Amino acid sequence: MRILVVRTGGFAGIERRVEIDTSGLPDEAEWQALAQLALRPGPPGPAADRIRDGFSYRITVDGRTVSCHDPNLSDAQRQLIIRVLKEGA
Repeated sequence: MRILVVRTGGFAGIERRVEIDTSGLPDEAEWQALAQLALRPGPPGPAADRIRDGFSYRITVDGRTVSCHDPNLSDAQRQLIIRVLKEGA
């Protein structure tokens, strides 16, 4: 499974792209379960709830994409984003 996280926005507005291939990893099933949950839409929130200079994210898992932004992330989206960005550091 290929997972791509693209983070944009923030104070500097710099884009960060990290892609992880989970194939063959010992915790591949855990990655897959988290990724499937993260593809679900996050909690609803009006655009006014967006954090000034906050981050926007695009999560793509094997061709399926969801877009989300702070603070309206589901727990699964937040966990996956943190994990992918950490793994790709």
